[in-house]
Amino acid sequence: MKLLVTGSSGFIGRNLVVVLKRQSDVEIVEYDLGAPESLLDEGLATADVIFHLAGINRPDKVEDYDSGNAGFTQELCERLTELDRKPTIIFSSSIQATLDNPYGISKRRAEEELLKLSEQTGIRIVILRMKNVFGKWCRPNYNSAVATFCHNIARNLPITVNDPSSEINLVYVDDVCAAMMEAAGLLTSPPKHFTSSSESVYAEITPALKITLGALVDIIHSFKAIRSSLHAPAFNDPFICRLYATYLSYLEEPDFSYELDIKTDNRGSLAEFLKSASFGQIFVSRTKPGITRGNHYHHTKTEKFLVVQGEAIIRFRDIRTEVGGQEAKVNGRRLNVIEYRVSGDKFQVVDIPPGYTHSIENVGESELVTLFWANQIFDPEDPDTYYCEVQ
Repeated sequence: MKLLVTGSSGFIGRNLVVVLKRQSDVEIVEYDLGAPESLLDEGLATADVIFHLAGINRPDKVEDYDSGNAGFTQELCERLTELDRKPTIIFSSSIQATLDNPYGISKRRAEEELLKLSEQTGIRIVILRMKNVFGKWCRPNYNSAVATFCHNIARNLPITVNDPSSEINLVYVDDVCAAMMEAAGLLTSPPKHFTSSSESVYAEITPALKITLGALVDIIHSFKAIRSSLHAPAFNDPFICRLYATYLSYLEEPDFSYELDIKTDNRGSLAEFLKSASFGQIFVSRTKPGITRGNHYHHTKTEKFLVVQGEAIIRFRDIRTEVGGQEAKVNGRRLNVIEYRVSGDKFQVVDIPPGYTHSIENVGESELVTLFWANQIFDPEDPDTYYCEVQ
């Protein structure tokens, strides 16, 4: 299949081209401002599908709206008519096409040119009236509130919100690309991001979200705070996942890395990594040779231990039992004490049930590194942790 992407260097175009290039058996002609006119000629003459994304949204002169949107679309339609070609055209329009501002009017006129072409030739047209599209590679401080907020908040730059209660409609760029792929018949699975009816050339991109600017800013600020609070947001919310991915894409490259707050004592060191009300807490420790951590139990808190470096013995005892004497052994194991010998050579998870006092001892010659997960965030006011020696 041969494809033409106009506006291939724009925000949506760059994302779409990356996705299209992962497809097998497709040839892509990428065209944008400054590209040789021969590329456009080639695309119009050969493409089975045209993704028409090129347009103007922040021109120097108002009249450029019309020439860059309606005028260029009219030119494409005329050239396709002259070539007697009928590719599917998927057009990136805007929800502003219903408004009487210069940009909206130019987009509506572009739609009308495509509808006229469809009536005259029977060509298949799909018009996607884009909401505010967000995601990686969108230009900040231009025409995207999400891009501006993510870029500026990540860099401690000021942002302006005139009315926090004002609502904004959002769609994610990956969902836009998926909708376009579905509209073009390039995905074999049932459509998830593209809905239309046989009676209309207009189609909807899903999922979409309406959110106030104030709530949007608060969420992005919470992303920045994760590095200090360690509190992860609700990633089970697809919008939060998409927005967080977008925020990270605006970090400056030297800022990809950050250090954790390390607590050190005679046993070694420990650092909290990430915590969430929905999944609990992750932390990591380094333990010196011969040192034992733990010797405590919990009533409700449960944990998972995973040794990633070194050798250790993890021991348990039900607190309802007494510790057997040194001579009381069964098959070499002390009575009432369960032992697991673990090492970083074999990733083995050990569950810590409630009501069992437990410990982990570094029995190797090198430092022991352990990853811990707890189902509850540590609360110093109610730690649910009670000292009790395993043996």
